[in-house]
Amino acid sequence: MEKIEQDNEISLIDIFALLWRHKFMIIIITLIAMFGVVVFAVLSLVLPSETSPLPNEYTPSAHMLINNTSSSSGGMATMLSASGLGGLAGLAGVNTGSSFSDLAIYLVGTNSFMDAVVEEFDLVTRYKIEKPDKKARSPRTDSRKVLKKKLIASYEEKSGVFSISFTDIDAAFAQKVVNFCMHYLEGWFNELGIDKNKLERENLERNIENTFQEIQNLEQESQKLGVSVTDGRTIPSIALEQRRIALELGAQQQVYTQLKVQYELLKVTMASEKPVFQVLEMAEIPDRKSGPSRGVICAIVTFAAWFLAVFLAFVLNAITNIKRDPEAIAKLRGAS
Repeated sequence: MEKIEQDNEISLIDIFALLWRHKFMIIIITLIAMFGVVVFAVLSLVLPSETSPLPNEYTPSAHMLINNTSSSSGGMATMLSASGLGGLAGLAGVNTGSSFSDLAIYLVGTNSFMDAVVEEFDLVTRYKIEKPDKKARSPRTDSRKVLKKKLIASYEEKSGVFSISFTDIDAAFAQKVVNFCMHYLEGWFNELGIDKNKLERENLERNIENTFQEIQNLEQESQKLGVSVTDGRTIPSIALEQRRIALELGAQQQVYTQLKVQYELLKVTMASEKPVFQVLEMAEIPDRKSGPSRGVICAIVTFAAWFLAVFLAFVLNAITNIKRDPEAIAKLRGAS
């Protein structure tokens, strides 16, 4: 037991002696690496973002509340079937038992969504995604890959908040991309008709406006007939026409009254229920960078240089020991 402890103590002393013997090499390599990475970090901070080798990046985000348990939403299976996304969603792992948050994550990753963002902001030109030659694939495929690295969609189950973020060296541009994505996704949800209450409200508002316009048209026709009778003009079957207008006007007024009652009742219902999708906060231009962390980079490079210098010291010591060992030299000569 004492012998083992002595061997360990000797080994530690040997290691310390080895490092002390190569201390100047270790210190010089570490200092050079530390000085070099600090200069690199300072230059990347001073140079403009377009030419900097390590520019500041900004990541604005927008947030949407997704209510997976809303009673106003239709079934996932019915909605996907009606929208034509059932087969594609199934291939992507979104089954009929999934929540609307899963559907939102899926929609952000679709080619349709990606292409809409790429075309809206011309990302092919902005990120210099060019087609190398005629046989190469379309730049659209590469633009989708670039966008997937920069555009992140996430969902927090505890709070029910769905978030979209985008990273770019231009903070204002990144904010525009995030807000566009949020509006586009919200419009897509509305097209799918997920929130029945919201869809019904829009239909009622449209029908109320059309009915009111029809009532105004009938009243104008009735006034024209009244003016004709007052002027003493002869109009065939004017009495029948007035009766027809009066009946139709009464029917339209009843329809208008019923629609208004339904609309007011729906407003009360919607006030007591949470919508399926609700935008909580649109993206703002960030005033602080999200990366890179130059301090962490400097620390990592410095430590890596120190580790490399220590490893080099062991390699040099091993080479020296081999040169001093005749048996090792003989083995090497025999192997060669």
